[in-house]
Amino acid sequence: MTELRELDVRQILRDGGMPFQLIMDTFASLNPDEGVRLHATFEPVPLIRQLEQRGYRHTTKKLADDDWEIDFVPQSAVEPVNEVASGDTPDAVWPDPTWNLDLTDLAPPEPMERILSRLETMASGDVLFALLNREPVFLFNELKARGHEWVGNFDATGKVYRIMIRATPKDIA
Repeated sequence: MTELRELDVRQILRDGGMPFQLIMDTFASLNPDEGVRLHATFEPVPLIRQLEQRGYRHTTKKLADDDWEIDFVPQSAVEPVNEVASGDTPDAVWPDPTWNLDLTDLAPPEPMERILSRLETMASGDVLFALLNREPVFLFNELKARGHEWVGNFDATGKVYRIMIRATPKDIA
């Protein structure tokens, strides 16, 4: 049976705070057989979609207008799900990165801005490797819109997100 960690972000939300990083840090620290019971003031549909992509099923209970309980349970006790986009497979051979960026000390949106700026200068097929202090959920949409391919996941500590991005030809993006 899956053990659930309790995470209550209702007061943070009521105070106008943004608990997204706390939630993602909690998920990053889970053991493969652990899940989370999230207490929130609304049904966090975008968060649910993100966590489904990372391999979590959910059940939602509305206890009151501003009191929701969402249980997230891993679909299986396997390695963390890798983000893979644009039809690439995790086993595909990627060339060595042309650029290596350590952006772990930067606050959003600067890492995304630096990555997108660097991609504009790269030749088609060149690869950029970056280290980030969080999963770049907003970057994924930008990469997809521009036609770039990427793979990424958290390192073994669960604290550093690693991403490789292959630049695409300017006429395709």
